[in-house]
Amino acid sequence: MISSGRRNNFLLVCVILIFLCSSSCCCCCCSSFVTRIAARFSDMSDSEEHHFESKADAGASKTYPQQAGTIRKNGYIVIKNRPCKVVEVSTSKTGKHGHAKCHFVGIDIFNGKKHEDIVPSSHNCDVPHVDRTEYQLIDISEDGYVSLLTESGNTKDDLKLPTDENLQAQIKSGYDDGKDIILTVMSAMGEEQICALKEIGGKNYPFGRASPAASRAASGEALSNNFR
Repeated sequence: MISSGRRNNFLLVCVILIFLCSSSCCCCCCSSFVTRIAARFSDMSDSEEHHFESKADAGASKTYPQQAGTIRKNGYIVIKNRPCKVVEVSTSKTGKHGHAKCHFVGIDIFNGKKHEDIVPSSHNCDVPHVDRTEYQLIDISEDGYVSLLTESGNTKDDLKLPTDENLQAQIKSGYDDGKDIILTVMSAMGEEQICALKEIGGKNYPFGRASPAASRAASGEALSNNFR
């Protein structure tokens, strides 16, 4: 991208050329030509600068800066471009010719991998925006995808069951037992994953689907009627 300083220099040269061309027989053509080039150059530079700033703003929305010395255990930090939860942090003493440094140990909030980083305490670190949203579980497909009900009444069908075996087993067990399950979905840096659940009474089973208990009761009643 061309800087504003270089653009101003170019415009200055154009003005000088217009002045020099004014004494020649083709002054009108020359000045008109240079003026058109200057205007086009200015428009292109402004467009490029605006495009660059838009891309920067879009990327910055996923994280925010925070001084390394203020980040504590159980907080969040970006290490190696991954959102991590800080499980350990230690600060070295300030040396004679340097700054105190923070040693961070973090666990990736999505895949559980361990990452480490060392940052001067006075420097800024990227911290991810971590959000949690609750949805009602509607269905679980054979390939492991879940269907969730949003607050607006729409369905969200792009998430799979969590990789954590214990959490996955609890979700499946509660669903099979006909319980009303609320799943918590954690999102950060463009990724989402189910991270928790809670059970609330009996399941309502929308879209005309009967609960397992109701189905068994109906089957038993029909069977008993056949023997009457």
